[in-house]
Amino acid sequence: MKRHKLLPLTETMHYILLALREPLHGYAIMQKVERMSNGEVRIAAGTLYGAIENLLKYHWIELLPTDEPRRKVYGITEEGLKILDAEQARLQHILSLHEGGTDHEEV
Repeated sequence: MKRHKLLPLTETMHYILLALREPLHGYAIMQKVERMSNGEVRIAAGTLYGAIENLLKYHWIELLPTDEPRRKVYGITEEGLKILDAEQARLQHILSLHEGGTDHEEV
């Protein structure tokens, strides 16, 4: 996959995409991110909904139908999963360099 112009992901967007591998509403996203990060990342409501707007605009997440009209539930799209895969590959490459891997260019 060609590197997307919005990569690397911000930490907030990365955690939200990871959280939305299962359908969740806003407050549940905030709670899951905090759990996934062992309490290191706490997303404020304004930050969350700004990120959600962008993720919806890029079609990386979608609004899912729900029986509760006052609660919006979101899920990751196929495009969002591709972005997560691309970001994982990018980070793994960086880690491999740190672990003593070599690149293919002479400095």
